Amino acid sequence: MSNLVIKIADLSKEFPAIAAIRQSVFQQEQGVDPALEFDGKDEISDHLIAYLDEKAVGTTRIRYLDHKTAKIERLAVLSTARGQGIGKKIMENALQIITNKNIPEVVIHAQEYIKILYQKLDFVEEGQIFEEAGIPHVIMRKTLHLV
Repeated sequence: MSNLVIKIADLSKEFPAIAAIRQSVFQQEQGVDPALEFDGKDEISDHLIAYLDEKAVGTTRIRYLDHKTAKIERLAVLSTARGQGIGKKIMENALQIITNKNIPEVVIHAQEYIKILYQKLDFVEEGQIFEEAGIPHVIMRKTLHLV
């Protein structure tokens, strides 16, 4: 997968591609209400975008809750690009960005069916399963090892 590039998105240019990925994954595949998906927090978040062979195929956003905690949200990979480890690589990049900002804790609301991905990245489940946008989720948390 040498043709994979993951970078911090330039929202003014790349948000349409990010929105298209999220619409495909969350709205079309999972039936999430657009009002829940596009919640007004995109402008205050950092976004990552993944390109495979120069085509936008994945994204996530990082929202900084305070100086100690970041929340990774909206991880999405197009169905045509799944099964290649792209989601994991996007997460690894997001964790590195957060580490570089000296933020010690990351929280996610993981869709229950994909929590194994986050467990492989050393996230720990917290609390009970709950519904968000009609989909079972679980809170997961990771403490980063800052230098």
